[in-house]
Amino acid sequence: MPQLRDKTGQRGVLRVEAVPYEPRILLFRVKTKSVMRGNIPSLVANAAGVLPLLPLEVIARRLMANAMAARPSFAERLGEGIGRVFAIDPIDCPFVFLMKPGKTRLELRVVRQTEAGGYDARIAAPMLVLLGMIDGTYDGDALFFSRDLVIEGDTEAVVALRNAIENADLDPSTVLGLPGSMQGPVNRAARMLFARLRRMLDAPEESGPNGMAAS
Repeated sequence: MPQLRDKTGQRGVLRVEAVPYEPRILLFRVKTKSVMRGNIPSLVANAAGVLPLLPLEVIARRLMANAMAARPSFAERLGEGIGRVFAIDPIDCPFVFLMKPGKTRLELRVVRQTEAGGYDARIAAPMLVLLGMIDGTYDGDALFFSRDLVIEGDTEAVVALRNAIENADLDPSTVLGLPGSMQGPVNRAARMLFARLRRMLDAPEESGPNGMAAS
């Protein structure tokens, strides 16, 4: 059996040297859908794959514009997230949202797949889970530790984005840009619909402040 030596040649000593750790880079990547819960059926995903991306991009931009118009302080709370490119990746869908928030406007594109170096941070989960993070149904930390959420890249920017979304307190009627008289009924109906979908698709247990399990 070979003898262990440290750098000075002394036998029987094992020296472990510390490797510098960069907290902004998270080396954890999971792309396999099987480790995440709440995926939409493959049949639906395959059907969505033949649809053009432009209409989806137009709709997504309109919804984001509604949200930012209703919550003008959103950009101010982004901090490290300003100017960063976020890849919002619904792993059960054949597209990815590329979002770049600025101080006065938000750029958004929908692409089939991301390219290496094409984003500063990636947030990946099933579509139903991503939507639940927006309205407070899910807590991002709980999802990450249960492996139902993947985060890559600039984690400080991701934390800034999460905090801004939580402080915005968004709900379906706000994102849809509906008047106040319709917000209550629409929010209740959407909450019941998404709760039923989460049960049908075996999604993670609701862990956020607005989850039905927490209320």
